[in-house]
Amino acid sequence: MICCLNPNCKQPLNPPGRKVCQNCGSKLEPLLRNRYRVIKPIGQGGFGRTYLAADRDMLNASCVIKQFSVQSQGTQSQEKAIELFNKEAYRLHELGVHPQIPTLLAYFEQDKRLYLVQQFIEGQNLYQELVQQGVFGEEKIREVLRDILPVLKFVHERQVIHRDITPTNIIRRKNDRRLVLIDFGIAKQITESTASLPGTKIGTEGYAPLEQLRNGQVFPASDIYSLGATCIYLMTKEKPDSLYNPLNGQWIWRDYLRKKGSDVSDNLTQILDKMLKDWVNERYQSADLVWQDLNVVGWQTATPKNPTSAKPSTATPPPTSARQPAPNPGVSGSLNINKTPVATPVAPGRSIRRPITPPPVSRQPNSNSAKRIWRCINTLNGHTSWVMAVAISANKQVIASGGLDDQIKVWSSQTGELLHNLSGHTKAVNSLTISPDSLILVSGSDDEKIKLWNLHTATLMQTLTEHSRDVNAVAISPDGQILVSGGDDRTIKLWRLKNGLPIRTLFASAGMIKAIAIDPKGDLIATGGLDNQIKLWKLATGELVNTLYGHFNSVYAVAFSPDGGMLASASKDKTVKLWNTQTGELIRTFSGHTGYVNGVQISPDGQTLVSASSDKTIRIWRLETGELLSTLSEHTSAVNALAMSVDGQLIVSASSDKTVKIWQGFG
Repeated sequence: MICCLNPNCKQPLNPPGRKVCQNCGSKLEPLLRNRYRVIKPIGQGGFGRTYLAADRDMLNASCVIKQFSVQSQGTQSQEKAIELFNKEAYRLHELGVHPQIPTLLAYFEQDKRLYLVQQFIEGQNLYQELVQQGVFGEEKIREVLRDILPVLKFVHERQVIHRDITPTNIIRRKNDRRLVLIDFGIAKQITESTASLPGTKIGTEGYAPLEQLRNGQVFPASDIYSLGATCIYLMTKEKPDSLYNPLNGQWIWRDYLRKKGSDVSDNLTQILDKMLKDWVNERYQSADLVWQDLNVVGWQTATPKNPTSAKPSTATPPPTSARQPAPNPGVSGSLNINKTPVATPVAPGRSIRRPITPPPVSRQPNSNSAKRIWRCINTLNGHTSWVMAVAISANKQVIASGGLDDQIKVWSSQTGELLHNLSGHTKAVNSLTISPDSLILVSGSDDEKIKLWNLHTATLMQTLTEHSRDVNAVAISPDGQILVSGGDDRTIKLWRLKNGLPIRTLFASAGMIKAIAIDPKGDLIATGGLDNQIKLWKLATGELVNTLYGHFNSVYAVAFSPDGGMLASASKDKTVKLWNTQTGELIRTFSGHTGYVNGVQISPDGQTLVSASSDKTIRIWRLETGELLSTLSEHTSAVNALAMSVDGQLIVSASSDKTVKIWQGFG
């Protein structure tokens, strides 16, 4: 069957082979974005539909696709919706590291509709479990609270409020019976731009507290209220609103249970009643406080008048999963309160030039990169969306950056002045590299094209079009003769740089290519991608030399040491690994980042390794020992790419905060 993606289509399923929908006449797409086979609708809302789909590039693994239609809105509203969509998608990307929150797999725009692809959680939601197994008793309610409170703790520490906790948004995962919190509300965020209109409400009646329904204000205590209302429903199978007496402002759910011949402890009653207080400041202010009262020793007989003042003899904090990173309150979210100082706003295309103040250390004649202290000396502003790629010329004169705004910007590395704005790609720019003679800039894009630009004249020289999917990585050989590219079509292509003629194609059938590097001697190509592996190829012949195994998730970046004897690889598994390129042996693992590692470089003197992460930091490590030397944390969102000057004096970083930063090493 082929599924129609028109959200208004009444009968979206069509027989195989049809080009247009037999019901509404819309054009049918056999594969969404040439990758996802939509199987059937599984949900409907004012924003669009939710579909069950199969991911062709991941062995037809099941996934969930959420569709958000912005076609009916005006141009300004569409732009606002897309901006909110990008922001909320990044929020889900960060939250998805928790094992009880679905992982964000992809997001994109197609045919004026926004799509978000998430991990499919197999199992029943708590409403379905209630219907099949009957009402929940006290022990089962306590299990629900113990499983969900740590998730809320994780979410709230990242300044995010879920805003729609209901029995249908909590799924008991089939394989391990853990509860998973779903639906973090991109649709609600998009429609919130019109929340000032009369009658607009964000949240589910009966589960959303008054402050949320009246004016859209939300707090961690708002989610705690919704979780309490969910527990009431699971115990009674009655709408929470029907168990509240508005005459005296009291909940009567326990009286209802007693009339039905069941009851719960005073401890649980007081906990739920406090979670459900009308006034925000009378509720629990954090998931930790609920957890403490839930785990009071001897709760079966104890009936404290004030649960928050009770001091349990075993104060057990909410458990932390092995996959869960340490709390990081600055991670972007809809209610992000970032503690990083915010730079003074400047006009697009302008930069903030900071005085270069060397740290109080003396220069040593034999100083090396391991002794340097790094300072951000310039912030380049001008991109209107996430910056995904950056490169610095060998002569250190120019920096190039590109990102989700489809633009390439060329800057003076000395002054931060915007020299050129290169337009030509029709989709996001994923990768940039500059030829050794500093004359040619090469860009790879989601539009499936590679473009060669003259850096001096800022003109397009050539467009290469042999890739059939997104181009994610480009690299140029040390002699400036060969260009290597890789992408979502799972191929690595070699080209003559001077004329753009193809040389050969290498196939990496196991996964899409995300990273490419060429060793300084021009002998080896290293590639990494979604198969979690690093492959080493002979540049001259295309022969596969070795495959390196060790990462537990996608490989996002690779970099050779100056002598080519070692290779560093950065991964979605939050680590950097260092390999011996001759033997394939794993030398060491650099651990410490709390987010995906997106970029890696090894200094020209071979002393240090630099990594960039979604945790908003850049880390400098001693290559020989793995010791962490320093952490650079001035970006306010994920750091997506790195470049280092040939003398090792400058680091350039690209970030989802829409900026490029230039860092200089002193000492």
